[in-house]
Amino acid sequence: MRPDCCRRTTLWLSRAMSVLTLEPRPAGKRWLVAGLGNPGLPGTRHSVGLAVLGHLARRLGVADTWARDRRCAADLAVASLEDAQLVLLRPRRLMNASGRSVARAAELFGLTAEEVYLVHDELDKPLGKVAVKLGGSARGHNGVRSCISCLNSHAMPRLRIGIGRPAHPDTVQAHVLGSFSAAEQELLPLLLERATDMLLDHIRERSQRPSLGPDLSEFLPP
Repeated sequence: MRPDCCRRTTLWLSRAMSVLTLEPRPAGKRWLVAGLGNPGLPGTRHSVGLAVLGHLARRLGVADTWARDRRCAADLAVASLEDAQLVLLRPRRLMNASGRSVARAAELFGLTAEEVYLVHDELDKPLGKVAVKLGGSARGHNGVRSCISCLNSHAMPRLRIGIGRPAHPDTVQAHVLGSFSAAEQELLPLLLERATDMLLDHIRERSQRPSLGPDLSEFLPP
């Protein structure tokens, strides 16, 4: 008879694989949505992408289904959006190495770079501004740079969440890694709601297209 620890390990692996074993690709589109941030540092401006992903999971009713996948060093949850399937991903790696988790998950789920959404903070937009854009450079964001490198593509659509740029360049790092102020925290619920609405609307619109053609448009809230 196997020791209890071996039985527990076998049971854990069986459950994890049962949750995340790939089924035949659904009839509709499949998308990967990755929230970029630093695990273990919730509430910071740099981890606002993780906050949006958490809000998205609650909206889609899968907030209690996160499962750790050691193959891509991330937490995954799978949700339905009409005829589309969304794979939500929270990398367990630090921001600068998050692309390794994103690229591995894309490989596991058979997705191209155009089918991978990145949700991340944006210094050059004021707090409260949200934009969806397909493709482009990292614009100085190390998490996006890691994803571009690991996916070997600039084509990923991004949901960019404005956190504002401080007046003095010497304070940028402290600003990004710092927590939202009390005044900013009052704005967060509405910001998370608007960001989630914008992301879901964009995914719905692209899911209805017959093909994934290039779309370089940028959508800004009023």
